[in-house]
Amino acid sequence: MIFCVEDDEGIRELMVYVLRSAGFEAKGFVDGSKLFCAMEEEKPELILLDIMLPGEDGISVLKKIREGNHGSADIPVIMATAKGTEYDKVTGLDLGADDYLAKPFGMMEMVSRVRAVLRRTAGKNLPETETKKEADAICQMGSLFMDRNGHTVSVRGERIALTLKEYELLRLFMEHPGRVFTREQLLEQIWGFGYEGETRTVDVHIGTLRTKLQECGSYIETVRGVGYRMERKE
Repeated sequence: MIFCVEDDEGIRELMVYVLRSAGFEAKGFVDGSKLFCAMEEEKPELILLDIMLPGEDGISVLKKIREGNHGSADIPVIMATAKGTEYDKVTGLDLGADDYLAKPFGMMEMVSRVRAVLRRTAGKNLPETETKKEADAICQMGSLFMDRNGHTVSVRGERIALTLKEYELLRLFMEHPGRVFTREQLLEQIWGFGYEGETRTVDVHIGTLRTKLQECGSYIETVRGVGYRMERKE
């Protein structure tokens, strides 16, 4: 079980969702007091702990964990720090944090660091083939996530309902970021060889897909006179 302590509800739910999609059990908590209450009932394998928390900050929470509150002294902890706050990072590591993530961090980086820390500190060697399968199943672009094992898509942790064709279009784009596809190529790959529909079918589906993906819909770009491509806009 992975415990995630993060006061931002959207980020917390996304972290839990991605960890579960990667095969872990996970729960989220808004602050240190909720964390310690949960630890009275269950000892986690690892804690993801944000430094900036309401009330008691993450550094103080980490100190209590390392002092052995609720039998927690040996629990691996990964700290989440604001980008560029070297003091917080060093302080956390000096107090016994096992690793850190600089915000904003990618969800796949989070999963990778969780696995690495568990292997290093708890001796939990995940089968390499299974680890690769889990990692390969998740596509990420900004706050857009696709779990190909679960056939699900989410934006900022919110599940997005897509039709089969919309899902297949998005999967193709996310598996080939930056690649331009002509309408004819999309028709052939998504609708099948010999499909007799018009290229307008592609435009309609791209339009509905963009709408459903909310702010991430802008990742799908129209390449004038050619077709479409998908890449994150910063």
